[in-house]
Amino acid sequence: MKITATVICENCVFNQPGAIAEHGLSIYMETDCGRYLLDTGQGKAVINNALVLGLDLRAIKGIIMSHHHWDHTGGLGPILDLKGAVDIYAHPDFFKESYNIGEGKVRYIGVPYPRPLLEGKGAAFKFSNEFRQIEPGMWLTGEVPRRTDYERGDKNQVVKSNGGYLKDDILDDQSVVIETEKGLFIILGCCHSGIINTLSYIVEKMGQCHIYAVIGGTHLGPVSDEQREKSIDALKAFDIEHIGVSHCTGLKTATRLAGEFGDRFFFCNVGTVVEA
Repeated sequence: MKITATVICENCVFNQPGAIAEHGLSIYMETDCGRYLLDTGQGKAVINNALVLGLDLRAIKGIIMSHHHWDHTGGLGPILDLKGAVDIYAHPDFFKESYNIGEGKVRYIGVPYPRPLLEGKGAAFKFSNEFRQIEPGMWLTGEVPRRTDYERGDKNQVVKSNGGYLKDDILDDQSVVIETEKGLFIILGCCHSGIINTLSYIVEKMGQCHIYAVIGGTHLGPVSDEQREKSIDALKAFDIEHIGVSHCTGLKTATRLAGEFGDRFFFCNVGTVVEA
């Protein structure tokens, strides 16, 4: 399968007059089997940036949700208002109630819309936690097994339980895999499962090691120093031709990855186009 992936929403914008940045992620995927959207950003930038970049959101065949957080799901309302009926591929935990408890504050960080409202706008949810094929040559990982002993995630992200809070393991985290002539093309949302867990699982399920490109959020910014260092060290063992990071990677970690991967590295910001 051939793919052209264009970043619509991301934390940074460079040399894209009229486009705006926001904390979040949305990637437009043009494939042989149709156009898909991975995530929708916060909702303030997606319509504007799609117009600036010349991308037709009305033409999408489906929306793939990497997980339930507000900065990836907030654009669902505006997109559905524009598009109408569309299939949305998500994990069964998509509408769970989750919070961030950092800096002495408790803040809701789940989907900012009730399910009936989205369905009333045309959302047709296709829930599964399995590794599944969306189109010939396009897969969604479903739940990623947690096998490393150091990818522990973010302790500040929690769910309510019996009047208190428990750490949210974010089992709904999932990524897109495209099989191309050049190798695997992997699109991450936030990679809460851990980038090493995620890439290892994809290589195992797909039965091939060469990764042409990895793009998207790696979640190496908010995690512990131990997780970051061990993940970066393990990442270098994969057969990756190009790596372009976004969003929850953070500028400090992105700069570190640029040093480690050299010419294979690029910043993946609003307007970045990656083809295979």
